Amino acid sequence: MDVLDLARWQFGITTVYHFLMVPLTIGLSLLVAWYHTRWHRTGDEAYLRLTKFFGKLFLINFAMGVVTGIVQEFQFGMGWSDYSRFVGDIFGAPLAMEALVAFFLESTFLGLWIFGWDRLSPRLHLATIWAVTAGTWISAYFIIAANSWMQHPVGAVYNATTGRAEMVDVWAVLTNNTALWAYAHVLAASVLTAATFVAGISLWSLLRNRPGEVDARGFGATMRSSLWIMLVSGAFIVFTGHFQAHLMFQQQPMKMASAEALCQSQDGAGLSIIAIGDLSNECDVRSLVIPGVTSFLATGNWDGPVPGVNDTNAAYQEMYGPGDYRPILVVTYWSFRWMMGFGFIAMGAALLGLVLSRKRRIPHFKFAAPLAIAVIATPYLANSIGWIFTEMGRQPWVVAPNPTGEFQVRLLTADAVSSIPAGWMLISLIGFTLVYGGLAVIEVALLKRYVHAGPDAAMPAASGEGGLDETDRLTFAY
Repeated sequence: MDVLDLARWQFGITTVYHFLMVPLTIGLSLLVAWYHTRWHRTGDEAYLRLTKFFGKLFLINFAMGVVTGIVQEFQFGMGWSDYSRFVGDIFGAPLAMEALVAFFLESTFLGLWIFGWDRLSPRLHLATIWAVTAGTWISAYFIIAANSWMQHPVGAVYNATTGRAEMVDVWAVLTNNTALWAYAHVLAASVLTAATFVAGISLWSLLRNRPGEVDARGFGATMRSSLWIMLVSGAFIVFTGHFQAHLMFQQQPMKMASAEALCQSQDGAGLSIIAIGDLSNECDVRSLVIPGVTSFLATGNWDGPVPGVNDTNAAYQEMYGPGDYRPILVVTYWSFRWMMGFGFIAMGAALLGLVLSRKRRIPHFKFAAPLAIAVIATPYLANSIGWIFTEMGRQPWVVAPNPTGEFQVRLLTADAVSSIPAGWMLISLIGFTLVYGGLAVIEVALLKRYVHAGPDAAMPAASGEGGLDETDRLTFAY
C-alpha cells in the first residue's frame, strides 16, 4: 500500500475506535444527571446508587474517550499536513472552540462533581453534573460543525496566492445546515446508545446479580424508562435521517446515488433492500426494490428524479477534470443498510422489552441475560457504520465541493496526505492499532468488572447522606 492508503487506514481505525466512546459519553451524561436529579428531589437511595453506579461507568468511558481523542488532532499534522495547510484557517476555529470552551467546561465540572460529595451544597453539586452534560453536548456540536464543513464547505473563499481556503463568515460555518441536522442525528443516536447500555445492564443485573431490594427497584425503573427512551430516540433518528438524506441529495448527489448503487438516473427511484452481484465492478445489481422510496428521501416526492452514479460521475468530470469520482460502491451500499438495520434492531428490542416487562414484570427466559448484553452492541455498530458511510461516501474528496458555493474550495483526499515515506506511516499505523487494541481490552475489562460488582463498587462505604470519605471519593473517581 502507498502512503495514502496507509494514512486512510490509520485515521479510519483510530476514528472509528474513538467514536465508540463519544455517543455513550454524550448520552450517558444526560442519564446520570437525571438520576442525580431524581435523588436530589426524592431522597430515594435507589437513585443515589444508580447515579454512582452509572456515573462510574461514565467516568471510565469519558477517560478512554479523552485518551483516544487527543491522537485524532495530532494526525492532522502527522498524516494529513497538506489537508491542514489547506483548511487550517477554517477547520481550526471550531476545534479551538471545542477545546477552549466545551472541553474545559466539561472536564472542570466533572472534577467538581467527582470530588464535590459533601464538599459542595447539594444544589451546587447537582449543577456540576448538568454542567458536564452541557459541556459534552456543546463539545459535540463544535466537532460536528468542523466535520460538516468538510461535507458542505460554507463561509469560506479560496486564496489563489496562498492556495488555501480562508474563512470569511464564522457564523455560516457554525450554522451550516449540514451541521444542524447532523448534530440532531448524532444526539439522538447518542441517547439511543446510552439508553440501550443502561437497559441492557439493568436487565442483566436483575437476572444475574440478584440485587437487594433497593437496587432491584432502581434497576427495574431504569430498565423500563430506558426502553421508552430507546423507542423515542430511535424515532427521532429516523426523522432526522430523512432530512439528512434530503440534504445529501442536494449537496452530495454522488453519495446518494452510491448509497443505492443506482447506475442510471431515474424518476421515482426505489430503495434497494439487498444487492445480488459484484458491487465492486457494477452497480445495477439491486434487488427487492421498494418503489419511490429513494426519490422520496432525496426530493420529498415519490416520483422525483434521482441522478445516477454514471451520470453524476460524467458531470463531475466536466466540472473538475478527468478522474473517477465514484466512492467504493460496496462500502457505501452495504454500510447504509447495516447502519439502518442495527438501528432498527435496537428499536425492535426496546419494543419487545416493553411488551415482556409490562406491569413491571422482569422478562425471564433462557437467553434473556446474554441477549440484554448483546443488544447493547447494536447502536454501537450502527454509529460506527454510519460514520464509515458518511466519510467513505464523500470520497474521493476530503473537502467535498459545494454545488452552490466557492468553486475552488474543494480538496481531493489524494492531495491532502502528508509527503512522508510509506514505511513511517506503516510503523505508526501498526503502533496505533496495537495501542488502541490494548486500550479496548482495558476498557472492556473495567466495564465488566464494575458491572459485575454492581452499585456497591461505586460507593463502597457511602454514608446515609450519600457522602464519601476521602478514600471512597478516590475509589469513585478511579
